[in-house]
Amino acid sequence: MAEKRVAINTGGGDAPGLNAVIRAATLAGISRGWEMFGIRNGYRSMTEEGQRLVPLDRKAVQGITLLGGTILGTANRGNPFEMPFKNEKGEWEIRDESDHLVEEFKNQNLDALIAIGGDGSMHIASKLIKKGIPIVGVPKTIDNDLPETDITLGFDTALSTATEAIDKITTTAEAHERIMVVEVMGRYTGWIALHAGLSSTADVILIPEIPFDFENIVEKIRERAERGRYFTMIVVAEGAVEKNGERHVIGKAVGQAEQLGGVGEYVAKKLNELTGQESRHVVLGHLQRGGSPSSTDRLLSLRLGAEAIRAVSEGDFNKLIVTCGSELKRIPISDIAGKTKSVPLDGDVVQTARDIGICLGD
Repeated sequence: MAEKRVAINTGGGDAPGLNAVIRAATLAGISRGWEMFGIRNGYRSMTEEGQRLVPLDRKAVQGITLLGGTILGTANRGNPFEMPFKNEKGEWEIRDESDHLVEEFKNQNLDALIAIGGDGSMHIASKLIKKGIPIVGVPKTIDNDLPETDITLGFDTALSTATEAIDKITTTAEAHERIMVVEVMGRYTGWIALHAGLSSTADVILIPEIPFDFENIVEKIRERAERGRYFTMIVVAEGAVEKNGERHVIGKAVGQAEQLGGVGEYVAKKLNELTGQESRHVVLGHLQRGGSPSSTDRLLSLRLGAEAIRAVSEGDFNKLIVTCGSELKRIPISDIAGKTKSVPLDGDVVQTARDIGICLGD
């Protein structure tokens, strides 16, 4: 088998399991006699002066399966088509550095790129493919919002972290007879909120797919009080929206997607006004991204990394490795670029929530 030079990068927000993918891909590549490299901080190191690539050998990936984060670093400002730079005046501006990246990729004599990322990273990958870079994608996002794949790496760990946190907050909510609102991540989908809320027996779950009405939430709180339950646990996805309302956005930095947040605080304050009951909010934030990956995420990540190398070995480029039931499949990256997998409202998880009396805000 001809020796290959293969690079790996991790883009977008970090997620538990990234290091396991890197380890599996590196070891699978080395076993074939290939040279393996890492691109640091998304695509950024390929567009800046300095060390372009980090050599990956057995020692570099030793013991990293259980580690959170990524040994290669990542970047939310790593889009080579919209790379932010400071001009001579110290002001931020956007430049298209994609041609520079492609040139450096070729200068390094690389044969393939394994791109690990979410919707943004796959959108970038689909554009780089058109410029001639052979890519195999690995789906990564705690939000689980990539279409055509049953689950993305990082989701299981984030879900477990959120569920455990909600469990702990529930006991203090009951002790103080409060309304407790827990805001979780998820971007424009409610996968984390719905699954963690259901798993932790929350009373109200608010997700972006179902605009909420405060009257319905207040009714649920009153119904619980009539049964002698004087506390209420509410889980809200960061992208949840009130009926006829707008999404809560903290801001948007140059070269980054808009930053969601604030809906948990808004819901808590509004319910305090409407019910007179003490209401508090907690934002789990980046806690959901950190920590050692679960056994499910570790195994999935190792499988995805090894499968990515098999795809490179077969010359099956421009594909994304996806989960379909218990199997792995390869689909064109273009099939999912720019698309989002929303929570299906007719799915059994939503129906389960409704059947056991959880208020979804509608």
